[in-house]
Amino acid sequence: MLDLLIAVEDRRFWVHPGVDPVALARATIQMLRAGRVVSGGSTLAMQAARLLHPRPRTMRSKLIEMARALQLELRYGRAGVLEIWLTLAPFGGNLEGVRAGSMAWFGVPPIALEPAQAALLVAIPRRPEALRPDRHPGAAHAVVARVLAGAAARDPTSWGGPRDAVPEPVGAAVGAPVGAPVGEGGIQRHSMPRHAAQIVASLPRAPVVRTTLDLPLQTALERLAQERLQTLPPRVSLAIVIADAETREVRAAFAGAWRDEARAGALDLTRAVRSPGSALKPFIYAMAFAEGVAGPETRLADLPHRYGAYAPENFDRGFAGNITAAEALRRSLNLPAVALLDQVGALRFAATLQQAGATLRLPQGADPSLPLALGGEGITLREVVGLYCALASDGTGGALRLLATDARDATPFLSSQVAPIVADVLTHPFPNGGPAGVAWKTGTSWGGRDAWAFGFDRRHVVGVWVGRPDGTAMPAATGASTALPLLAHVFDLLPKAPRAVAPPTWTNAQSTRQRDGNAGGRPSGQPEQAATDALQMLFPPPGAVLSADGAVTIRAMGGRRPLSFLVDGAPLTTEAARREATWRPPGPGFYRLTVLDAEGEAAHAGVQVRPAP
Repeated sequence: MLDLLIAVEDRRFWVHPGVDPVALARATIQMLRAGRVVSGGSTLAMQAARLLHPRPRTMRSKLIEMARALQLELRYGRAGVLEIWLTLAPFGGNLEGVRAGSMAWFGVPPIALEPAQAALLVAIPRRPEALRPDRHPGAAHAVVARVLAGAAARDPTSWGGPRDAVPEPVGAAVGAPVGAPVGEGGIQRHSMPRHAAQIVASLPRAPVVRTTLDLPLQTALERLAQERLQTLPPRVSLAIVIADAETREVRAAFAGAWRDEARAGALDLTRAVRSPGSALKPFIYAMAFAEGVAGPETRLADLPHRYGAYAPENFDRGFAGNITAAEALRRSLNLPAVALLDQVGALRFAATLQQAGATLRLPQGADPSLPLALGGEGITLREVVGLYCALASDGTGGALRLLATDARDATPFLSSQVAPIVADVLTHPFPNGGPAGVAWKTGTSWGGRDAWAFGFDRRHVVGVWVGRPDGTAMPAATGASTALPLLAHVFDLLPKAPRAVAPPTWTNAQSTRQRDGNAGGRPSGQPEQAATDALQMLFPPPGAVLSADGAVTIRAMGGRRPLSFLVDGAPLTTEAARREATWRPPGPGFYRLTVLDAEGEAAHAGVQVRPAP
């Protein structure tokens, strides 16, 4: 196109200093002979001056443009003049710059233009509206023919070949339907490519910025996200990040519904601070495993328990009783996670995540505390994906990389022995079908405001967020029902990862401290078998609040049978071989429950019974 532009608009561009006396003399003589303007004498530098500072078409303006053209050549050189022209030239409608014109009219970058297409773009800036190929295809076809014929007349060697012939009809040259008569119909503007629009808007300003995004994957992800957006309720948006597990490079990202004002399309939702719900539980378990607080097969108590004024509940308000740590994590039970965080330490947990590149945002003046286990903090989608990269790789932490020039930030985070164990716990089939071999975890914030799903294999980590950008609730929305199906579809876009290496074998001997069976979850300092031999009240735990509308099953563990169960000293009827008894509270109040074993050992729990709702 540059060769054609110079051949047609300014043949002596590489010779004159910005003003071409020969062209001006020719244009003046032609005007005097014909009594009208036949050809212009403006050089590309003079046109660039006019594009920078438009003026009325008068003799005085022409003289000013000549002076400015000399200045531009002197200051920026010929390459700078070409850059000004290519950047500012109008191409019809609101199109400015040759790249915009090329992408809008032909859907290709300027370097991929055919000769006839380049000829049209050379001509359009002369009369941008009159030569628009969508509205005036006949005029566009005619000007293409004149431009190519003029170039061939001046330089038959370069422009006189069959490749440069003007196709008939106009469609072959400028995109109108093939077979359409000249002047009928026209091409439609192509949509301007705008990949990862919100993310690109935040990148550094530079002539060339190289990102880590994979264009084919980015295109496929945007298509999938747009299809999913059509099925979501009004004002609900979504964000997705795909990262390389080892390098932490962002390979594709969908940051929101671009240009959809109702869905806050201008915001980069991958950087929005939201409550993660249960999405950070795997890291609590990983730290607990590494410290010997528990192992995957350690039995934990999923039972009611109070931590001062804080009384967490499970999502379904039920209890699973005595359950392994692995199953508690897979089922995302709240009470075991809070109990483990109590052992790990909330302050230490927050500090470790910050060191790994994820800063937890807390209410002003608040310190990290046990609600961190259930989403009582703010974090971004990018940060959580970065954390999951540690589980998918060698356990090191660090921020995601979006620019190719960013160095990888590898910081100590999780044990390299524990990371694959947690990954193995989370690897199970998608509920509604999807690729095999993917580890995944969901999260739902309070009130259904945020639905999360994170998944990873040995090659990629994917994070999905669905919610309303304004923070209002989505009734009945959960990570499992709203975000997880989309996560499975995203993994369908990705190449299958190599088969995972079997995780290290974990034995309870690796836990220097084991969880005891009481709801407080205090370390027993004994092997698990010894801990279970001691008589304990399993349910209800001390301080439990019960309802008076039904029977309560009192359960115990350990001790020597037969066991005896008492309420306020009155025995309950039970079978000698069983470790449980059924009790129907007579009414609201406070009660003392006791269990006795055959050797006279006792365990107690004080509970409160409230009126039935």
